[in-house]
Amino acid sequence: MSAVKIGIIGGTGLDNPSLLYNRQEKYVDTPFGKPSDALIEGTIFDVECVLLARHGRNHTISPTNINYRANIWALQKAGCTHIIATSACGSLKEEIKPGHIAFPDQFIDRTVHRMSTFYDGKPGSLIGVCHLPMHTPFCMDTREILLEAAKHLGYTYHTTGTVVTIEGPRFSTRAESELYRSWNADLVGMTLVPEVVLAKEIGICYASIALATDYDCWHQSEAKVCVDDVMKIMKENSHKALEIIKHSILKIAEKDWAETIKTLKDEVAASVMV
Repeated sequence: MSAVKIGIIGGTGLDNPSLLYNRQEKYVDTPFGKPSDALIEGTIFDVECVLLARHGRNHTISPTNINYRANIWALQKAGCTHIIATSACGSLKEEIKPGHIAFPDQFIDRTVHRMSTFYDGKPGSLIGVCHLPMHTPFCMDTREILLEAAKHLGYTYHTTGTVVTIEGPRFSTRAESELYRSWNADLVGMTLVPEVVLAKEIGICYASIALATDYDCWHQSEAKVCVDDVMKIMKENSHKALEIIKHSILKIAEKDWAETIKTLKDEVAASVMV
């Protein structure tokens, strides 16, 4: 097997530490501050993995206040070559029903308060300004492995998806929800950006598993999104994301990623102006 190490960022209801065998907790610090929680290291099918609870294990950190830079930096320093991230999202399409899985391939950034680069000119940051291309935000090879896992497991899933990332922690107004639908977006969430951007900026293969939990507030005949309903759908369906991850681990480990990772890092190097 190739020398991979897989970071798993768990969102709401998807940060179960029992995923890992021989688990060890490590509290670390970074030049950008502390991550959301301890890095929980262990193995899945003898493949090294690191689990990180995005909001903290007690869900005490709001989407805006997540230290995304510390999270991604800590996983990279722990040796992670890949990140599989899970998140709860609202559906903006009739056909993406609550309980369905989607694999995002694009995003629209509507956040306003988040640090989205490691190259910010401050002490401890990386040197220069990084104008990173974002035409293809996600690692397509990792996405393909996740897609094949969902297919094998017989889950209802959607092969693509544009996610509108909003600042939160509030949900959308109806006008906002209708606006996002007019853009032909598929999902709305609060945590994909800047996570995916930072992972790419540091040369990590990143892919996301989005679980649709509701229809946001645009749907005329469905209940409007609320925390209780989101948590109910998460509880009933979070096992799907966990099974997809477990089914994908060996496939990722068996693949030779040397060229993919080199291409990622070369793209970053070519994007930095010093």
